[in-house]
Parts: sequence; C-alpha cells; structure tokens
Amino acid sequence: KYPITQAQYQAIMGQNPSYFKGLDLPVERVYWNDAVEFCQKLSQKTNSVYRLPTEAEWEYACRAGTTTPFYFGDTITTDLANYEGNYTYGNGPKGEWRAKTTPVDNFPPNAFGLYDMHGNVWEWCQDVWHENYNNAPTDGSAWETGENFSIRVRRGGSWFNPPSNCRSALRYRSGLMDLYSDFAFRVAASVLPVSGS
Repeated sequence: KYPITQAQYQAIMGQNPSYFKGLDLPVERVYWNDAVEFCQKLSQKTNSVYRLPTEAEWEYACRAGTTTPFYFGDTITTDLANYEGNYTYGNGPKGEWRAKTTPVDNFPPNAFGLYDMHGNVWEWCQDVWHENYNNAPTDGSAWETGENFSIRVRRGGSWFNPPSNCRSALRYRSGLMDLYSDFAFRVAASVLPVSGS
C-alpha cells in the first residue's frame, strides 16, 4: 500500500541509494533494473511472487474507482499530497513546496487504502514505453513487446513536479539508466493458482 521504504530496501538489498535519508521515507534514486532485482529477491525470501505493477494495474490502483484527475477529485492541495506547491491545478490553491520526500503514510490514502499514488515519488512500472495505447494488451498485463526495451514507464509524479504531473492519467518515460532523487517504486503481489486447480 506504500512505495517501498528505505528500511524495506535496505533489508532486502543491503544498501540505501536514497538522497533524502529516513527509514520511513520512500527509497529513491533507484534504477528500473534495481527495482526488478528487489522484486526478485523479495520473492525468493518470502516464497511469494512480487513484481513491478503493470501500467494498467498502476492506473487502476491509483484511480480506485474514480474518473476525476485525482482520486481526491477535480483538483489537489498540498494537504493531500507532496508536490511542487507553487503550482496549482484547476481551482486548487497554491501550497507548500517541501522540496523533499515525505514519509509514506503522511497523506490520506485512496479508497483502496493505497498511499502516495499522487506525488512524493515517481513509480516505475513494468511496461516498455509506447507513445499511445494502440494495440496495448487488454487484460492488464505488462506491454513488453515492440518499441525500445531500454525506455520504461513511470507514473504518479513527485515532490519535484507540479500537480498536473501527478494526475491519475499522466504517464511518463525514462531510460533504464536514468537516476533521480524522485525515482522509486512499489510492488505488486501476484496471486499464485491454488494447487490442483
């Protein structure tokens, strides 16, 4: 329900690459490949299957049944999320710009109980970047064919971005070697089929 924290990352990977230090802060400055490796190691340690969410799963989880730009509604404030508060969206007011990450449970969750889906840190998705959804999978699976495998999707916006970048529908791309103090991730758990079914 949270982005992976520095404490969690340290426990699995044995290091903490973050610029902003704090055990309950999201781990950041994480390459896409390192996020995938974290999922693999976590899966081995727990005998469960963890992975990066697909882009479709991420947006479904973010929206939590809403159709508005944000799961809070038509606009957003810095009391609800961590973003560059000198900018506004719609009729929203200017707010605080913290200029750093905040603890992962600092703001209200969405209707699915998920935190920080808007702002704080960008979150890597499994999918290869495509400019549009033409010929995208229709079952919510990751789109990992075609295009450039070294460019991946990230979602959610961050502490460094205006609120328009934090919308549920906003998508962006980055290379596998891109590394910034607002690049992070959360994990999805795959449900394994019941034995004999």
